[in-house]
Amino acid sequence: MNKFKLALLTLIVVVSSCDVVNNLSSMYNFTKCDFRLSTVDNIRLAGVNVQNVTNFSNLSIMDVARITSAYASNQIPLSFNLNVEVKNPNKEKAVMNGMEWIVLIDNIEMTRGQVSNRIEVMPNNQTAIMPLTLSFDLKKVLTGKSADAVANFGMNLAGSGNRPSRITLKAKPSVVVGGVTFPYPDYITIQNDFGK
Repeated sequence: MNKFKLALLTLIVVVSSCDVVNNLSSMYNFTKCDFRLSTVDNIRLAGVNVQNVTNFSNLSIMDVARITSAYASNQIPLSFNLNVEVKNPNKEKAVMNGMEWIVLIDNIEMTRGQVSNRIEVMPNNQTAIMPLTLSFDLKKVLTGKSADAVANFGMNLAGSGNRPSRITLKAKPSVVVGGVTFPYPDYITIQNDFGK
């Protein structure tokens, strides 16, 4: 191998290893960000929009019929958007390429999954929103509860101002380097306020 090829190969290895270090560093910065559950929106129970409904009696007859019918068929799909605010106090950019997550409501695990969206948060306390779209069968999770209890559970997810007062998110971010995914070793617990 001539000197030029050897130098080129050395340069590729050095650049590649710098890329690995930079990507892992940006993921580490991401795990050092402050997180909070910002808002919950588009809450739908058995296809019924229950975003601002606090009681079963506030629903129309048609909506009650849809939820009751879903309960009778042993499925009550609940879906909503959970918006997570990420604040980067670091001096460098924070990046993730994907994330495994677990959602708990009132300390009961509801569902888990993963996203492969790249999120970048600029340094010096800049913020970004990380949206998650969640859906699961509420009846399956709350086996043994009455129809009213299940419906009320689904309708009362958001507190005042649509803040997710009863939800906890556990997140494990990852970064992709050279086609290989490197996950953070632990889950980060995210609640309503930064730094909680």
